[in-house]
Amino acid sequence: MSLLEDIRGLEAAVGESIVGQREVIRRLLIGLLAGGNLLIEGLPGLAKTRAVKAMARNLEADFSRIQFTPDLLPSDVTGSEIYHQSEQGSVFRFQPGPLFANLVLADEINRAPAKVQSALLEAMEERQVTVAGKTHLMPELFMVLATQNPIEQEGTYPLPEAQMDRFMMHVRVDYPSREEEVDVIRLVRQEEQAKAARDAAAEGDRPVVATPAPLAQSAIFAARREIAMLHVAEAMEQYMATLVDATRHPADFSEELGRAIELGASPRASLALDRCARTHAWLEGRDYVDPQDVQQVAPDVLRHRIALSFEAQGQGMTSDDAIATLLGCVALP
Repeated sequence: MSLLEDIRGLEAAVGESIVGQREVIRRLLIGLLAGGNLLIEGLPGLAKTRAVKAMARNLEADFSRIQFTPDLLPSDVTGSEIYHQSEQGSVFRFQPGPLFANLVLADEINRAPAKVQSALLEAMEERQVTVAGKTHLMPELFMVLATQNPIEQEGTYPLPEAQMDRFMMHVRVDYPSREEEVDVIRLVRQEEQAKAARDAAAEGDRPVVATPAPLAQSAIFAARREIAMLHVAEAMEQYMATLVDATRHPADFSEELGRAIELGASPRASLALDRCARTHAWLEGRDYVDPQDVQQVAPDVLRHRIALSFEAQGQGMTSDDAIATLLGCVALP
């Protein structure tokens, strides 16, 4: 089995636990292979947490979940120095927090106060945390997957722009269709039946059906090396740079866009476009990037990096509307 088939097998395994969220699963995989952090936004009950748990379950990785609350402290996330006393003497030792895992689910991240949110910045960007003047490195495979509720206001704190920019992609999760809702009911019922069968087998001392082995971390690192070698033509580089530049000088591309966008994307957007487009192309089985790869990932890369004007917000325009207009204004290579 080839490396690409192994990675697609991981995608399929996650898809068996999630109904109707194929694009979300693909974005989770792109973030994992591109080495970035993801912000997943959606209403309660849309399988945001379930999708992250399913990926962790099918990957050979340490998983940690942090339920963010208004009374959380930075040390609750990063860890702290603990005083130890023994016969040899007294010493302070670092006790790692839940942040020290391969996949970290930051559930309802916008419920945490600014101090806790800022504690994540160094880990997300530098892959390290500093506690009591000492630097502690994160695992080689490290990814923060944060969720937030878009409509909840009470007891929440808007993420600062500096932290939003640390997320490679901002993924939005929508309601399933009626047909998919039926599939969700059937899937959960089948899981209950499978659990009952396993419990019965354990009580009856009968052999339990073995589950497939999770994908090794080495496969992720090998895939990253292949993705790094993908060919990106100069025309594609110019196209990605132009898309980002259009968010900074929108009036040069469209009068409507000039009225809509107040603040453009940072250079991190260009880097994220390049990495995500290469990963998307690799997952599609190609060794080069084409415009379709860029257009597929552009909304997720840009939607949290642009700020709409007051006029655009008053007219009910969303960042996705602005990005759709942007993609239509910038000429294809």
